[in-house]
Amino acid sequence: MNKILAVVLLLALAAGCSSGRQDSDDGPSMKPAVGDAYAPPMDPKRKVSEQDCSQAVDTGGGNLMCREVTAAERRAKAEEEARLARARKEAEERAARERLARERAEQLAREEAARKALAAEQERLAAERRRMEEEAARKAQEERERQERAEAEARARERAEREAREAAERERQRLEQEWLAGRAQLESFVATYGKVEKFKDVAEQIKAFLDKTR
Repeated sequence: MNKILAVVLLLALAAGCSSGRQDSDDGPSMKPAVGDAYAPPMDPKRKVSEQDCSQAVDTGGGNLMCREVTAAERRAKAEEEARLARARKEAEERAARERLARERAEQLAREEAARKALAAEQERLAAERRRMEEEAARKAQEERERQERAEAEARARERAEREAREAAERERQRLEQEWLAGRAQLESFVATYGKVEKFKDVAEQIKAFLDKTR
């Protein structure tokens, strides 16, 4: 049914276009003619879909009205289409430039973030290296101080032992000198008073003591 209506409308449109061109050079005629050769008058309550007779007819809805399009209108339409095409092209180019600028900004942001991250990592490694060097220097200083203390303690022990040995030697020599001095006195007593009758017994005991401890 819809196909039949579309065919009837196309036939009526063709009849109206041919009659409109014959009536006047100023424009299409909207007045219906008497007789069966002309289309019936359009319903004023329906939407009018104005069409260019030189182009394909759009049957999207409404009453069809076919008219001649002047050269000026075609030029204006072409210029408008060209303007719209230029505007679309400019918009696309602008969008492309903005996209490239945005991508470049994002790339620069990523590079800056990577640079900052690398700098932070290098600073962390440098700080870690400084900490390790300071720790090594501290341990080395502690080791030097420990060795110095150990050497000082060893020197102190050696000095104390040497002084102790020297003191013992001095004490031994003192005792030996006292012993020798006492022995000499005893020998002198025996030699001097050994023949005296009163000291003969004592002299004999001293002589026996001297002989035993010689």
